[in-house]
Amino acid sequence: MPIITISRCSHTHGKEVAEAVAKTLGYTCISREDLIDGSQEFKMHSLKFVRELSIILDQTVFHKRRYISYMRSALLKHLVKGKVVYYNSCGHILLKDIDHVLKVQLTADFEDRVKIAMDREGFSRNAALFFINTMDDAKKKWCRKLCKIDFSGICQYDISLNISKIPIDKSVDIISKTAILDQFKTTVESRKALYELLGTADGNSKKITDFETNHICSIASLMEV
Repeated sequence: MPIITISRCSHTHGKEVAEAVAKTLGYTCISREDLIDGSQEFKMHSLKFVRELSIILDQTVFHKRRYISYMRSALLKHLVKGKVVYYNSCGHILLKDIDHVLKVQLTADFEDRVKIAMDREGFSRNAALFFINTMDDAKKKWCRKLCKIDFSGICQYDISLNISKIPIDKSVDIISKTAILDQFKTTVESRKALYELLGTADGNSKKITDFETNHICSIASLMEV
């Protein structure tokens, strides 16, 4: 039973693809929001937040490391049950050492993303351009500082699909058929590695205070990481 991570930039139909893959395979589909305590409330994206993002990131390097432990622990508690599709920008980084994880990257042509942002968020074209460029740069900075990884690098993924070129239904079909290959079957070794990672992450996450958790989860939720 492989685990599937679907990593995407904002406005690339990641949620739609993830939910369709989960339905096709009979898996559970979860997102970052499902891992965070339901009592926490997150505001929608705002241009004010985006304008201040570079300053916020510089102030939260230490907290980001704790956020990774918190999120990895919460995610792994779902994954040990098996049959999970997890969509998030950085899910593949949290599980990079687990062999039975199918790591998928979703991309889209920039102009298509701009159009989606304008339609979905009500942005003007200039605001959509600013929003997407700033968010992309922030995510790259987050992953580079925290994990020494460029999350957009294609070598980290097993599959990379451009939704602008490959329709959602075809992308779902490709992912679903790849997930059942022998290469992604759970083995004794990969399951052991999963439980060992859970033990480590769970121990680290208990060191986080409520204030730190709320603070960094709020920022990360707005950033979609």
